[in-house]
Amino acid sequence: MTRPVQRIVGIIVLLVLGMLSLPVSASLLDAQGTENWIVPVQLLAMALLGAAVTVALPGLAREGASTGRRAMTGAWWGLLAALVGVVVFWLLLNGFEGA
Repeated sequence: MTRPVQRIVGIIVLLVLGMLSLPVSASLLDAQGTENWIVPVQLLAMALLGAAVTVALPGLAREGASTGRRAMTGAWWGLLAALVGVVVFWLLLNGFEGA
């Protein structure tokens, strides 16, 4: 798979995971005493998923980057995808006028 194809596939996978991560973490942690852990768990999960995707698809990182560098780059990609997922989820719930 070429680098541009890896980049496109990786970004699409991370965006889908980013949009699903908040509802999944909310459904798992929506109980008395655990509701404050929803966003931190979502961010941690997306950082780990981003690192895993970027290690598997090295086209998301710089050419010739080491595995550790790819994992760190992937963690940032995962956090960016989580932010995009939160924005999309908020817009779907509230629309453009807000809550």
